[in-house]
Amino acid sequence: MKRSSIFITITTIFALAFISIFMAFMWLIDYDKQNYARELNAKYSNVAQANLFYMSGLISESDFRANTKNFDMPEVTNQSLRDKILADSIVIEELSDEIGTIAILLYEKNHYLKIVHLDEVKILRDKEFQPYRYEIIKIIFAFVALTLFLAYVFVLYKLKPLRRLKRQIKKFADGDLENVKNVSSGNDEISEVSEAFYDAVLQIKMLNNSRHLFLRNIMHELKTPITKGRLVAEMMSQGKSKERFISIFNKLESLINELAAVEQITSKIAPQNKTICFIDDIIDEAKDIAMVENEQVFVKKSENYKLNVEFKNFCIAVKNMIDNGIKYSDDRRILIEISDESIKFLSKGEALKQDLIYYIQPFIKGENSQKSFGLGLYIVSNILASCELKLAYEYKNGYNIFIFENLKAIIKA
Repeated sequence: MKRSSIFITITTIFALAFISIFMAFMWLIDYDKQNYARELNAKYSNVAQANLFYMSGLISESDFRANTKNFDMPEVTNQSLRDKILADSIVIEELSDEIGTIAILLYEKNHYLKIVHLDEVKILRDKEFQPYRYEIIKIIFAFVALTLFLAYVFVLYKLKPLRRLKRQIKKFADGDLENVKNVSSGNDEISEVSEAFYDAVLQIKMLNNSRHLFLRNIMHELKTPITKGRLVAEMMSQGKSKERFISIFNKLESLINELAAVEQITSKIAPQNKTICFIDDIIDEAKDIAMVENEQVFVKKSENYKLNVEFKNFCIAVKNMIDNGIKYSDDRRILIEISDESIKFLSKGEALKQDLIYYIQPFIKGENSQKSFGLGLYIVSNILASCELKLAYEYKNGYNIFIFENLKAIIKA
């Protein structure tokens, strides 16, 4: 899966959303703590002041009750509990002035207010204190985070058919139409796309089968008269006419084979049966198909490399390069230089009038139609593309040089 896939994008979006919510809740907790602390300090200050004034005799009991009536902070009278609070509590804050001392204590998740005046100690319990206040915020955050996670899982679940559809599209791109399946599993848009894709594959399979049947019939119908014509030519008396007829029929048979190779390569539907082949065997087979003399082809190589290719098609590619090299050379000879980087075909002659891309199109005719490249380079280019190779061209020192580049991709140890 690519780094820019929709699944990574969605995961990133949900991760950012989760982090943002987490940061927001952390800020909320911190803000609430500060706000609640200010509220408690104001309340404890008022209660402590009223109690100290009352204990000091500065205000009457009625004034004391009026000042503390809004605060639910009863005095702890149980001596045992008082002793435990004084012994085991945590002092949060302590303040002293001329009339007494006050301290905020924490004991068993409750707040107590300790007020000391002279020898008198009073302990008040804050019944309104909310020790669970921040736990509620945490529970809310957990609920929001869980909801976000479930939404993330649900979105991935709904998009899961995309991966299955992607695998089927890859099979289609690789030409494996027979194993393409219908992965539609519902009534949503992705399922509708999957259904439409599968229907299109079925149509293509039907058209492909019809085309194969048509081509097989055409080739069969063409090969039959060619074979009969060649047999008749073989029965003719020796002479130029016999040689000419045999050459014509051989050429027609070769053209049919090349057209079959073009159909197989360009359709990208037929499977390729790649095998490990020696380069010498490929060159020899190509020379036999091209029907050229050994004296016309010179091979220069450092070793007999093993290539992982579809033998028949690669031989046709090499044969076309040999055929074109000899046909358009001044001395009707061609040199093949083989290295671990490339295969070069060198022939003496005039440089091409157009760029290479012009000549690798099908049925291109040059200035002289008798010397056109026709289907030759078009077939070569498509065969090389199926092998992950590339056809290149350069002109040096009066030689046309055609190059099969990236040979390392198919060389096997």
